[in-house]
Amino acid sequence: MSQTYRGIVTKSTGSLYSVRMPNGEIISCKLKGNFRIKGIKTTNPIAVGDDVNFIKEEKEAYGLIIAIEERKNYIARKSINLSRITHLLAANIDKLYLIISLYEPRTPLGFIDRFLTAAESFRINTTLLFNKIDIYDKPALQALTQMQKMYRNIGYPCLSISASKKQGLDALKEDMLRKVCLFGGQSGVGKSTIINALDNTLQLKIGDISSYHNKGKHTTTFAEMFELSFGSFIIDTPGIKEFGLIDYEKEEVTHYFPEMLKLLPQCKFKNCTHTHEPQCAVKKAVEKGEIAMSRYHNYISIIENEDIDLKNWMLR
Repeated sequence: MSQTYRGIVTKSTGSLYSVRMPNGEIISCKLKGNFRIKGIKTTNPIAVGDDVNFIKEEKEAYGLIIAIEERKNYIARKSINLSRITHLLAANIDKLYLIISLYEPRTPLGFIDRFLTAAESFRINTTLLFNKIDIYDKPALQALTQMQKMYRNIGYPCLSISASKKQGLDALKEDMLRKVCLFGGQSGVGKSTIINALDNTLQLKIGDISSYHNKGKHTTTFAEMFELSFGSFIIDTPGIKEFGLIDYEKEEVTHYFPEMLKLLPQCKFKNCTHTHEPQCAVKKAVEKGEIAMSRYHNYISIIENEDIDLKNWMLR
C-alpha cells in the first residue's frame, strides 16, 4: 500500500530527483508521467528547493512525485538552445550569493547586472561575494573597492573572502545562518572551493581554470542542495558562462534596477525607457555620475536584448 509524503528536492539529474524528508531521510523519486506546472514553460518542471508531495510503495525502489507546492520564488535563465523556454536553476531561496572574481576568471559587469536583474525580478535578496582577494595586487584591490562602493550605494551588500586562505568565512557563515542559500556565478569563480571551506565534510570536486580560454571548466553537472554543519542549506548550481534573461517588457526592466526605479516618478513619462524620452531623470543622473555608466549601458543592453562586453568601460 502506498503512502503520501512531503519533502524538499535536494538534487535533480534530469530524470531522477533526490527528496529530503523532514526526518532527514533521502528518497529517490521520479516524476508522474503527465506532470506539468501551469503557466511556466521550462526545460525542467522540478527544481532543487521545490517542496513536493510524493507517493511510495513499501517495496518500490523509487517514489513518484505527484504534486509541487506553491513556490515563494524561483530563479531561471533562458535555455541554451530554446530562447523562449527557460531553465529553472533553483526555487524557494532565502538568499542568493553571486560569486565574483576579478581574476582567473574575470566576471564581466554585464554578467553581474543581468544576474541581479533576474534576482530582482523574483524578489530574491542578493549579496555580492567577492572571492580570491588573496591574489589581488594593489590596482585590483582599488578596482574591488570601487566596484563594491558602486553596488553598496545601490543597496547590494558586499562581502570579500578568500576561500583558499579561509579569510572572511566567519562573516559569511553568520550571514547564511538558518537560510536556504543559492551560490551562483560563472565557472571557475570558486563556488565549490567556498562550499568546501564552509564545511569540509562535503569535499566537492574542484576544477582547474582553463588558461587558454581563461574560463573555468564545468565541474558541477547538476544543481544540488547540501546541509551545512552550522545550520544552513546551500544550493550549488552549474557554472553559467552566459546568463540569459527571460523576456521582459522594455518598460519593466527599470523596476529591476533599484537606483533607476527610485527616480522613475521624476521622469516626465510613467513608462519612460530612459533612452530617447525628454526630461528623463535617469539620464540626468547618469550625466551627473549619480548612476554608474556601466549600469546604464548594461540596462540598455538588456532592453535591446544585446550581449555587450563591458571590459573597456570604466566604473563611475
